[in-house]
Amino acid sequence: MSLSLWQFPPRPAVGAAGRQIQVRANFFPVLSLPQGNIHHYDVVISPDVPPAKNRRVYQQWEDAALLSGLLAGVRPVYDGRKNLFAARPLPFDADSAVFQVDYFDDDDPGSKRRGPKKFKMTVKKIGEVNMQRLALFLEGRIPETPHDALMAMDILLRHLPSLKYTTVGRCFYTSDSAASIANGAQLWQGFHQSIKPTRGAVLINLDVSATAFYQPGPVVEMVAKILGKQSAADLRTPMSDKDRMKLEKSLKGLKVVVTHRGQIRRKYRIAKITSTPASRTMFPVGETGTEDSVANYFQTKYSCQLYFAHLPCLIVGDPQKHVYLPMEVCEVVAGQRHLRKLNERQTAEMIKFTCQPPHVRSNKISAGITILQQRDSDYLREFNVQIGHEMAIVNARVLPSPAISYHPASKEPVITPREGAWNLRDKMVAQGVTIRSWCVVAFGAEQDYPVTAIQKFITLLVQTCEECGVFIQNRQPPISYANPYGNIEKTLIDAYMVAGNSFQERPQIVVCILPNTGVPLYAEIKRVSDTVIGIATQCIQAKHMFAAKRQYCANVCLKINVKLGGMNSYLSNTQLPFVSERPTIIFGADVTHPAPGSASNQSIAALVGSMDAQCSRYAASIRVQKGRQEVITDLAGMVIELLKTFYQTCGAKPERIVFFRDGVSEGQFSEVLRSEVESIRKACTNLEYNYRPTVTFIVVQKRHHARFFPIRKEDSDRSGNVLPGTVVETGVTHPSEFDFYLCSHPGLQGTSKPTHYHVLHDENRFTSDALQELTYRLCYLYCRATRSVSVCPPAYYAHLVAARARFHATGEGWSESISEGGASSASTGSGGANGGGAPATPATPTAASPVGEEGGAAAGGAGSQAGSQMGRRKRPDSFAGSAAGTRMMTYGAVKPELTKVMYFM
Repeated sequence: MSLSLWQFPPRPAVGAAGRQIQVRANFFPVLSLPQGNIHHYDVVISPDVPPAKNRRVYQQWEDAALLSGLLAGVRPVYDGRKNLFAARPLPFDADSAVFQVDYFDDDDPGSKRRGPKKFKMTVKKIGEVNMQRLALFLEGRIPETPHDALMAMDILLRHLPSLKYTTVGRCFYTSDSAASIANGAQLWQGFHQSIKPTRGAVLINLDVSATAFYQPGPVVEMVAKILGKQSAADLRTPMSDKDRMKLEKSLKGLKVVVTHRGQIRRKYRIAKITSTPASRTMFPVGETGTEDSVANYFQTKYSCQLYFAHLPCLIVGDPQKHVYLPMEVCEVVAGQRHLRKLNERQTAEMIKFTCQPPHVRSNKISAGITILQQRDSDYLREFNVQIGHEMAIVNARVLPSPAISYHPASKEPVITPREGAWNLRDKMVAQGVTIRSWCVVAFGAEQDYPVTAIQKFITLLVQTCEECGVFIQNRQPPISYANPYGNIEKTLIDAYMVAGNSFQERPQIVVCILPNTGVPLYAEIKRVSDTVIGIATQCIQAKHMFAAKRQYCANVCLKINVKLGGMNSYLSNTQLPFVSERPTIIFGADVTHPAPGSASNQSIAALVGSMDAQCSRYAASIRVQKGRQEVITDLAGMVIELLKTFYQTCGAKPERIVFFRDGVSEGQFSEVLRSEVESIRKACTNLEYNYRPTVTFIVVQKRHHARFFPIRKEDSDRSGNVLPGTVVETGVTHPSEFDFYLCSHPGLQGTSKPTHYHVLHDENRFTSDALQELTYRLCYLYCRATRSVSVCPPAYYAHLVAARARFHATGEGWSESISEGGASSASTGSGGANGGGAPATPATPTAASPVGEEGGAAAGGAGSQAGSQMGRRKRPDSFAGSAAGTRMMTYGAVKPELTKVMYFM
């Protein structure tokens, strides 16, 4: 049967494992739904304007039509684009009508004087929405989602808030209590609102939200903030080329309004910035074409003495028309969203702004339903809709924590975590590696990082590693210093050579001490180590080196061990019965897309697969594909690579496949399922004609707004969040399909976000308990942390691999900031290589001839079984036909010697 004819699997019997509890969910019931059909109209407003202005034009028409009796009391709702819904037919003679609308812009003080703008609005009936189908769907009697009915309900509930607040996607924001953050941005608070169908009811999902806007006000003040100054008064000197380029990148596309013409406050969009200051930016004046400077022109024409004539001018509108405006006569228009990626400082300030304990968030959400849905709304009454103002209370269960196993020689070889966390005290890693050849590179000057400080840190790291079961034979590695802005490739190759010559053995790892958390240096270290040399690197922030603690060193040790092929911990076979009973591979897949504003037009697909019965080791495969494409194009080739690796590692073919797919939205479910399950099957039949393992395909979603709040204190953790292992599968889930929410991690700060798992295909016939327990227990096997994680590790690892592959590009600006944890769970940095075996004389590594490929017998214990054959991949070619203004990056292939380990950690 074709996959296109398959339906998503129905929900099996509700699970019973764990302790039964109840929690509050940020969902509010729609108490009554429209009884009759809803009338659907198409709206065209010309000239074409953005949705926010469309709404204002429509609202002026509706207000006038209600006053004049044209609508005969009917109150339709409009989405700002094409769709209009009415509970009763609009009282027009025909199925369509055309209206002329005189629009006065409330934001423009001069619009009354100039007269109204003319708009033409065409309204045409296109059908009726059968609300009875929605009722059948909610009862689970029909499988097809009635998207038209849900869209009508969504637009009804969004209509009034969209007129009152600034709308961004599904969120409504207000500048009330906005908070300023670094570099000329400010954070606005608001609410996310969406419709959620569940068994027997429609719910409103409401959550608090925040996003960044540009701070309104004088452009010179924003310029000062972007350049890190206190105020415009600090802009006393001419601007350097570096600052000018930074400024142009930040201001391009921003709307400004002029202030030098009294009531005439015309708006412009910034295109560029002049390379010369206003005092020296010349342009032809009048019919004679005599050249004058911008500063002099404004003095003569407007009696406007420029205080910042030494600053460049804004080039606005069409750059070919050369319209120049001095910065000081312009103000940033309010309400413009900050679309560029926030920098590190802005991100930190945003996290601080949005981080709210569960009880605070819950109270804000409860207030939000009143703020957004006016109880006496004429529109809701028109459609016979009533909304409950109390959060839903739903049944949940708390699954028991698994017992985690370490090396049998540990003082405490087995531990059952409390509230999702444990520590490494009295524990040795399950299978530790032995490090014989290594070195340290400090990216900075010796006066900044004294040798004694580095040696003190190394001593503590070595002691901690040995206590944890990772043995370091040579305790005094060579230490070198390097310029963080210099030739990183040469630095690492030189360090590799020094280590190899010192120990007469191929180096296994380079420890890099970094001056800060900036992405470019880290990215270049990973590019060189992964794709040029083929060696593990472990990056350490200098601040952690100077204040090193045993806990921090233990977390670094966890990362080093898995990079060199070791295993940190595992669950006993009885706790992972589905995996241990028969050969089973767990896949995780993700696709990352270019960051906003990135010059690249390529997406990166990553696939990881488990390589043992403990689900502790994974191999990875990477492909570069066409930008913004969510379906993985060459999934079949990637699956073949990992199935071969599994066979070489375990000596058996997987009989069962569990595929965790990250990053897929609900609208893409069918397309991704059809394409990717067919690719998995194709991979299996390509390996062997009759090879057909059973496949379960699960979508993993973190981009949702469901939150759960404990009702009783004994059902909460120390942070006030629900306990790790809390699973919700009724009340707020799909009416008939197999999905559930799982909060698998302990709360640290703010309100915990559960992960949503939705089963799209299930040949393994999982029960609810079996899949939920497997997923939850896997969350305790994230190898670089001593706590359960919020997303099952296969999906987590796939995300890390895809993010890491971005660093393998040459020519990209690494605009994506990657964080790999702090002192609480892991150190910064990542990498991976395994070097042990017979001594090999180091050769100078180059991109064309990788070093020491012949000498890499695996390091002791675990490493000998950790193989993966991710290699033998061709270097990804560039795609032809990229969009104008973008460029195709060249991505280096990961070295074969790294494909035997989890280099991406």
